[in-house]
Amino acid sequence: MTSKCLRIISTVPSITELLYDLEMEEQVVGITKFCVHPEEWYRSKTRIGGTKNLNLEKIMALQPDLIIANKEENTKDQIETLMDYTQVIVTDIKTIEDNIKLISTLGALLNKEALAQKLSNQLSAVISGLKPVQTASAVYLIWKDPYMTVGGDSFINHMLDCVGFKNVFGHLTRYPEVTINDIKQKKPQFILLSSEPFPFKEKHIAELQNELPDAKILLVDGEAFSWYGSRIIKKAKYLKSINSKIQTFAE
Repeated sequence: MTSKCLRIISTVPSITELLYDLEMEEQVVGITKFCVHPEEWYRSKTRIGGTKNLNLEKIMALQPDLIIANKEENTKDQIETLMDYTQVIVTDIKTIEDNIKLISTLGALLNKEALAQKLSNQLSAVISGLKPVQTASAVYLIWKDPYMTVGGDSFINHMLDCVGFKNVFGHLTRYPEVTINDIKQKKPQFILLSSEPFPFKEKHIAELQNELPDAKILLVDGEAFSWYGSRIIKKAKYLKSINSKIQTFAE
């Protein structure tokens, strides 16, 4: 079957956007309810549940030839069930190098090599432009009650490093729970409050500032740090602005 005839389902927001940028409009038949980019696909494509609770019946009714999933974002049991039904590619993205390999792999599989190479070049250029002059220690929080941060084996940790932050919890793995006292002991220069999955707001800055008066607390765009695929290309200016905040703080 040629790529033009493929029926593809994406179970990951980052991959959905990448497929759009690889011009797979006709082939993609299903996406998750969290696949908000691009907006036109979010409105028009069949939604097959959330990343952790896929609607298997709906997926099978779409008769996909290929499902593209992710080890971290999807549930193992559900993906294994789908593997008995059709071809499933399970991605595992922890670094920019992994991301570039993903783009190249999908480009080759879908006969979109030229577009994939273009995206890879753009992504590499963005990361090359982020070489930080100064670095700063930081905590990146993704959840509240309990507070949860990111370990050293995550894609977010790699993006923090690219921008110029040194993750004070980088010695831990996955997404550990931490307390205010844990954070205080690390004495981070920055506390970064992500916009997703927990929607941190200005009021949360005030709460934490009372506990950690010496830290610089920022609301940050979670998509810029956690979305792989092609989203980073679109966040180039934003990531540069974070670079500048580190530089200003260091001075």
